[in-house]
Amino acid sequence: MASLPILEQETLFQNGTWSYRIPALLYLPRFSTILAFAEEREDVVDEHAKLIAVRRGEYDPTTHHVQWSGMETIVSAQLKDHRSMNPCPVYDEVSGSLILFFIAVPGKISEQHQLRTKINLVRLCHVTSWDQGRTWSAAQDLTEGTIGSEYTNWATFAVGPGHGLQLHNRAHSLVIPAYAYRILGSQQLSPHAFCFLSSDHGATWTMGNFVEEESAGECQVAEVRSGGRPLLYCNARSSAGSRVQAISYNYGVDFEGGQQVEALVEPPFGCHGSVVAFPPPTNARSQDSWLLYAHPTDPRGRKDLGIYLNKSPLNAASWTKPSILFKGLCAYSDLQYMGVGPDGSPLFSCLFEFGTHQQHEKMIFVMFTLKQAFPSQS
Repeated sequence: MASLPILEQETLFQNGTWSYRIPALLYLPRFSTILAFAEEREDVVDEHAKLIAVRRGEYDPTTHHVQWSGMETIVSAQLKDHRSMNPCPVYDEVSGSLILFFIAVPGKISEQHQLRTKINLVRLCHVTSWDQGRTWSAAQDLTEGTIGSEYTNWATFAVGPGHGLQLHNRAHSLVIPAYAYRILGSQQLSPHAFCFLSSDHGATWTMGNFVEEESAGECQVAEVRSGGRPLLYCNARSSAGSRVQAISYNYGVDFEGGQQVEALVEPPFGCHGSVVAFPPPTNARSQDSWLLYAHPTDPRGRKDLGIYLNKSPLNAASWTKPSILFKGLCAYSDLQYMGVGPDGSPLFSCLFEFGTHQQHEKMIFVMFTLKQAFPSQS
């Protein structure tokens, strides 16, 4: 399959003196600003992560061109003697606060070490910006106040990675997707997806309940309208050969209907994927949201990044076959809905890991429209 045409392409993070992994993308439409985040590492190994880097893009909605600034390291987004991982940003339109969640892991302690010992050492942290990511507050450790006694019931946990959400409910709730390896018995560990939630614009955070389906790890959420009703859709990584999806009818507190999505195949051991909701084209005459999903398409390995479309988000069987965004080795990605493109159809951006010899030699930013990805569907 040929790769679909794109409006714009730029390499934002390139391995060299430092390596970069784990993309997160956030579009601030009020300011026509795009923020691209990545982990900055000594090399590509997880245990050699250091800090979080960011690049700012100024988007021109007339020309659909993005002008990118140089890369900056968010030096305040760290705890002493910890490495910062899994950037997960969310913007509060009401307060104007940009909150960047991340996890802090001591030294070079690996996830596998925590899974073997069943001793959770991860801290839940965030930094805040009031000027759209130009400057940042000191890091706050939210672990004890938000997770509390549940902390020792997990072998480890993480947020996202990728973007969080602000919902359109009465409280304008903020949602940060997350997952934890729960200790279910003396020998049994199981990854379960859930969300951290705030109904007071980020002043305090609580935990939602777990997706019941086991083997639901790294995840993203999207707010969809179905039959006029707002719902929260969760799409999670799985090691069972295909993705897991679940629906929340109460803004992320509880998720129902956790199920495998056979159309969304996983490579061995799974891979992070991204999902966004968006209003369908006007000619679709639908009030319900549509979903777009990005993920490697090859079930044998992380290869050929694809874009999938679902016009009926509650129906796991409604996903289309993928359109190939980029052929070749790839891994993690993050999508954002950007509004209407030059061809009149919905416009999207994507930041993803790509390489010639490894799946994550660089991170590429692209923009494309629904009509480019699915000419017959839009």
